[in-house]
Amino acid sequence: MDILPVDHAGASLVGRVWNPAASGPCLVTVSDGVVYDITTSRAPTMRDLLEQDDPAGYAQDHRGTALGDIDDIAANSHDHRGDSGRVHFLAPCDLQAVKACGVTFAQSMVERVIEEKAKGDASRAEAIRQHCLDLIGTSLTEVKAGSSEAEAVKQALIGMDMWSPYLEVGIGPDAEVFTKAQPMSPVGWGAEVGLHPVSEWNNPEPEIVLAVNSRGIVKGVTLGNDVNLRDVEGRSALLLGKAKDNNASCALGPFIRLFDDTYGIDDAREAELTLDVTGEDGFELRGSSSMTQISRDPLDLVAQTCGAHHQYPDGFCLFLGTMFAPVQDRRAPGAGFTHEIGDMVRIHEARLGSLLNRVNLSPACPPWTFGAAALMRNLAERGLI
Repeated sequence: MDILPVDHAGASLVGRVWNPAASGPCLVTVSDGVVYDITTSRAPTMRDLLEQDDPAGYAQDHRGTALGDIDDIAANSHDHRGDSGRVHFLAPCDLQAVKACGVTFAQSMVERVIEEKAKGDASRAEAIRQHCLDLIGTSLTEVKAGSSEAEAVKQALIGMDMWSPYLEVGIGPDAEVFTKAQPMSPVGWGAEVGLHPVSEWNNPEPEIVLAVNSRGIVKGVTLGNDVNLRDVEGRSALLLGKAKDNNASCALGPFIRLFDDTYGIDDAREAELTLDVTGEDGFELRGSSSMTQISRDPLDLVAQTCGAHHQYPDGFCLFLGTMFAPVQDRRAPGAGFTHEIGDMVRIHEARLGSLLNRVNLSPACPPWTFGAAALMRNLAERGLI
């Protein structure tokens, strides 16, 4: 099972599991394929662990009880989803806000324009896509967001009646940063990811996600699936909340790879993600997203998210966007890609491992019931706070 990075022997990996013995979540690390509890009163939550000056060193020094073999816990997470009687993976974040940056790659920027012009109608997408490419081509990949060159492109597109709010945040000075999910709501490895039942045109979005502490310092990286409803957002950009934030619509994991001597922000800048979708109908889709093609530096996106203008006392997880926007037909010629119930979605990056989830409708996914209040009560009962 490729849940772990290829260089996991030297990687500082931390995450969260549901521990039936504690009737709640535990912080964990991985060593030689074994998952160990590292929860302490100094770091009862992932938020507290990332506040440490050296969270990687802290996790190593506070390795406690072995909770099981990683393959066994992965099997519990995949085969017995939501079974509170078994140790299973949770999203590696807890109290952090979950934020996301949109339109950070030229390819996805063009697709957002297509959604807008199609008014959420997938059948119109291909004709509009060709018109967009005829007008603006792929030259936007060379335009630095916020530059004078970008302003010139903006004026040219306005003249062609092709300007869009998506182009504004794609090449303008200000990044799009929105709330993807509520603290404690993301699902982890093996869980179901949810689609709002009104959607007929949707897709996964494989992304690098930064784990940032309250001081705005990036402490590590994980993988994320920013489940996206293309038809809902395409009808109106003001429906972004409905398109993005639904039960189980955000997956993170499997672990946060902490920054240390083996991995840092430059490695995240070079990440190469692959995505595989396998349907119960035999459909297969493969895509990729290269962080080398991002239009804004990850640390610039962090700076636009937090600072004197906006504080996050519990830190935040920040999705960095994706260049992946599937156009492969599925249901009918010209209809493009959309999910079907039962799709298995695998997001992989060699040095971060793999995130695996099954697609379902949001109302059919296990409801989110264990929030911040439940976590505080549980930690208090365990004498950790």
